[in-house]
Amino acid sequence: MQNTDSQIRNFLLTGKIEGYSYLILLFVAMPLKYLFEMPQAVKIFGMVHGVLFVLFMLSIAALLGSKKLSFKGAFSAFFLSLIPFGTFYLGRLIKK
Repeated sequence: MQNTDSQIRNFLLTGKIEGYSYLILLFVAMPLKYLFEMPQAVKIFGMVHGVLFVLFMLSIAALLGSKKLSFKGAFSAFFLSLIPFGTFYLGRLIKK
């Protein structure tokens, strides 16, 4: 079991990487698919983003379990993950 500081670092890092993967999917892979008829880009980046999203959800669950994130904070983190650039604001959700 990770200590709380390690869980928070994991949460923030996973969120940041997941956020970058979402931006790549939206602003690189999707245009490649629809403008240049390269659907393979979405298959690759979509899978990478999906794995990162699951890891991010697991890190939310870990913080929720250790009481470093409230239910409202967990829901907010999930909601931020659906908005482009949203995960870059995750640090504001952590209880000090």
